[in-house]
Amino acid sequence: MGTLAMTQSEREQFLSELHVGVLGIERPDGPPLTVPVWYIYEPGGELWFLTSLDSVKGRLLQQSMRFSLCAQTESLPYKYVSIEGTATISTADKELHSRPMAHRYLGVKGGDSYVESEAGDEDGESVRISTTPERWFTVDYSKI
Repeated sequence: MGTLAMTQSEREQFLSELHVGVLGIERPDGPPLTVPVWYIYEPGGELWFLTSLDSVKGRLLQQSMRFSLCAQTESLPYKYVSIEGTATISTADKELHSRPMAHRYLGVKGGDSYVESEAGDEDGESVRISTTPERWFTVDYSKI
């Protein structure tokens, strides 16, 4: 049997597709925090998501400045991509970041409603968390 690992092109394409990512952030007082997150990734570029600095994610990211994210399929053939990277925290813009993210996951109408209701701002002002993936782990069971 050959390798089940994805090529660079395959993994970047997969990560850029629409998935809900599972974010992992180290926590000094227990196991890592793992939570679902909407994200955007363009092949060869940065992966980014939005959160509030007042949220549990935001507070932990400010401490560790590192995270991992896993995206997967939930139907045959199973595939996943997991990345690790150093976090960069920057200001989020409603039109450049919040609206495109909401459109990606909820469509235009649902996304606009989400942004206008400020549902994504429950814990305060959103920030953009980004990384250029430093380590990759992949499996593609269609290669069996």
